[in-house]
Amino acid sequence: MKPETRAAELRALIDYHTERYYLLDDPEISDAEFDALLRELEELETAHPDLVTSDSPTQRTGGARSATFAPVTHLVRMLSLDNAFSRDELVAWYERISKIVDDPIHFVGEPKLDGLAISLLFENGRLTGAATRGDGVTGEDVTPNVATITSIPKRLGGKQIPARLEVRGEVFMPLTSFTELNRRQGEAEERLFANPRNAAAGSLRQKDPHVTASRDLDFFAYQLGVLEGGPALHSHHETLAWIRDLGLPVNPRIKQLSAIDEVFGFCEEMLERRHSLGYEIDGAVVKVDDLAQRAEMGATSKAPRWAIAYKFPPEEKTTLLLNIMVSIGRTGRATPFAQLEPVFVGGSTVGLATLHNEDELARKDVRKGDTVIVRKAGDVIPEVVGPVLAKRPKRARRWKFPKECPACGAPLVRLEGDANHHCDNVECPEQRVQRICHFASRGAMDIEGLGEERVRQFVDAGLLNDAGDIYSLTVERLLPLERMAQKSAENLVDAIEASKPRGLARVLVGLSIRHLGPTAAQAVARAMGSLDAVEAAPVETLTVIDGVGGVIAESVRHFFTIDANREVVEKLRAAGVDLTAPKVEVLEGAATLAGVSIVLTGVLQGGPRDQAQEAIEARGGKVTSTVSKKTSYVVAGENPGSKLAKAESLGVPVLDEAGFAHLLEHGPSEAKPEAGAGSGE
Repeated sequence: MKPETRAAELRALIDYHTERYYLLDDPEISDAEFDALLRELEELETAHPDLVTSDSPTQRTGGARSATFAPVTHLVRMLSLDNAFSRDELVAWYERISKIVDDPIHFVGEPKLDGLAISLLFENGRLTGAATRGDGVTGEDVTPNVATITSIPKRLGGKQIPARLEVRGEVFMPLTSFTELNRRQGEAEERLFANPRNAAAGSLRQKDPHVTASRDLDFFAYQLGVLEGGPALHSHHETLAWIRDLGLPVNPRIKQLSAIDEVFGFCEEMLERRHSLGYEIDGAVVKVDDLAQRAEMGATSKAPRWAIAYKFPPEEKTTLLLNIMVSIGRTGRATPFAQLEPVFVGGSTVGLATLHNEDELARKDVRKGDTVIVRKAGDVIPEVVGPVLAKRPKRARRWKFPKECPACGAPLVRLEGDANHHCDNVECPEQRVQRICHFASRGAMDIEGLGEERVRQFVDAGLLNDAGDIYSLTVERLLPLERMAQKSAENLVDAIEASKPRGLARVLVGLSIRHLGPTAAQAVARAMGSLDAVEAAPVETLTVIDGVGGVIAESVRHFFTIDANREVVEKLRAAGVDLTAPKVEVLEGAATLAGVSIVLTGVLQGGPRDQAQEAIEARGGKVTSTVSKKTSYVVAGENPGSKLAKAESLGVPVLDEAGFAHLLEHGPSEAKPEAGAGSGE
């Protein structure tokens, strides 16, 4: 294809997808695919400068302005940012700007929020206007809608209130708010939002501000636009500190950086933390700190030279949905899943993705043959976000949930009030395999070497019928099997023996009692002390245990009424598996955590979480599973997830493992929160 033909084709494609993204909030391709189109055009125009046109997407900022809202001309043009996708590209950017100034360059690193850029205008301290970026010159007047965002002050506080102040920042939707919004949308049988960015943009562009107010949007300021009558500012970090003092929220993850190696380290840190912040980011932004140096560096027609966006690898891509199938879990739950044309997303190749349940599948309305958007966040199971309707085959038909279990042929039943279908045949071969796998899993009895492939082999060979049979496996019984050498058999038998002292809480988790998760299992084990006591306990006794409600209590009680379950317990007892829980006693004279409630989240390197819980309870403290304003501390290990973000939003002190050890030793009066966590810094 001739360069001029491909350039014209790329411009048309980019213009089309820009409209879908910026005006309709309904993109048909992922951000990464859009970036790839834009980069191809940039490379083509660089190689053939005569192809550059004034209206090329490479020469403009953002997208077009919607006609729904009144136009607003920005006081200073709102530029976009150039992108870097690797360390080499970051270094190349640094080398370019280093040639412009003589003095050493220092930087500020910021999370790149995946939201909507907004300009806020304050006059004599009062919010008088808010506008989207639009095409960089003219945006949309969304003042009434922005006024509903509680984190944006209507009046500035602090000292030295300027006569006129324009602040740029990002409107975004927290992940918890996004989940809740889609739940409400689903219940109302309305369109689900594909991601928080689209939800934020759609919410901000509502004609009725009351709708925007119901969407729980948030805001972080990240840049000064215009300042009249304020203090003399010399650096970006000084500017952000002053903005924060005026009452505008500034992201607590922003850091000062001294060298390009620190810059890349910050980008890597943001990549590692991206799923624990409570909001979505798609990269990191790096800015020159010194304002005088910025002035020397200047800007191109599209972007400042003194800033760059480091973009993360994509975690959403489009692919073809080949088929919709149903898997059967350990409790009999039937989960629909998508068989996909394999696609590399989120660091791995994905060929399967969850569709959750019948209702979610119907709301998303994905069909065999659809082009679908697939999302993978870290180690989370991949999911299908939704279809690209513009690419749907004309004869694609709605999928209907099967009436029979694909593994055993028994009826699939959906009870009133339950979102899921279940196979109630306890002899279902797939349930059997999954129950045994779960019993041996790391969160339960943690039997090394007994994964799904081995379990299926042992079930097919007649060696395993239920989890209790695991403890009857011997080297002699294993050796005749294929791919089972002497050493492998010995290692597995040793691992099985090593699991016997794990204790009651892990046994309860491993038994696959419906609704009884690890936290509730620990609570039951501590309260009851032995499996005999749990088995004999009436519902009324179980419901008084903290963290165990009526649903869990009824489920536990029902579990022990089934003969097959009691047989498994007898096998465990006969094998010598420890079915008791150590009694936690408050250390004499050491109730240093009396009245203190603590939430544990993430992976603790100091040992298993149940050990941390025992240490807290031995000092009179209490471990809870949810973060609230009543929580005293959150202890955050690696990959802490949404509980850390919840703690930060509520101002709950957050401790790293060193701080936790200090708390255990000295009590709450000397506890030291992790730097920057839960403190607003």
